[in-house]
Amino acid sequence: MKTVKGIVSASVVAAACGGVDAQEATWTQLFNGRDLTGWQHVGEGGFVIEDGVLKTDGGMGLLWFTERPLRDGVLRVVYRNPEGRNAGIFIRIPDPPADPWVAVHGGYEVQIDDLTEDEYATTGVLYSLTRPMARPARPGEWNTVEIILDGDRTVVTLNGVLVTYYREGDWVPPREAEWEPERGPRPIEGFVGLQNHGAEDVVYFREVSFRPLAH
Repeated sequence: MKTVKGIVSASVVAAACGGVDAQEATWTQLFNGRDLTGWQHVGEGGFVIEDGVLKTDGGMGLLWFTERPLRDGVLRVVYRNPEGRNAGIFIRIPDPPADPWVAVHGGYEVQIDDLTEDEYATTGVLYSLTRPMARPARPGEWNTVEIILDGDRTVVTLNGVLVTYYREGDWVPPREAEWEPERGPRPIEGFVGLQNHGAEDVVYFREVSFRPLAH
């Protein structure tokens, strides 16, 4: 795994998360590639399935995984963003969301947006909270995001490159706009989801999977 300062191995990232290791755990596919079993959509727009792939349709909405909240593991999402548009991966949502704003203000959004010049809104950051350590997104290609959830720590890699390392209590900028998430701690266990942002923001997701960390 590379950073802007050099090369960081998977073991170093694991050490940064307290020495945990996910390599021996088994991946569980949260999206079965056929239908939306285990998922529920709230808000505007929706998701459609084309050739086994989730496609955003309108918005703003949230497709969230209903079967259980997740903690202490790695969430892997494989996505394609043909025109570099806006979407997101939500984590640490404290309660089953009745609308998309529950996720925005109660959880974290790992941003997908390759067009923005705002460093707090580019792909791989926690939206409006963190700045990228690198910008390894490949618009138009399949990209792999891995989000390590380890207690109060959140680590995001994109295409094997470390983009975000965040621990509860780290400094974040003041909230400036009503659509930005409210500041404050997030739970160590929470629901996850995918954002469909708007009619022009077409993004595809072909894998959403999870494996627990082996402490």
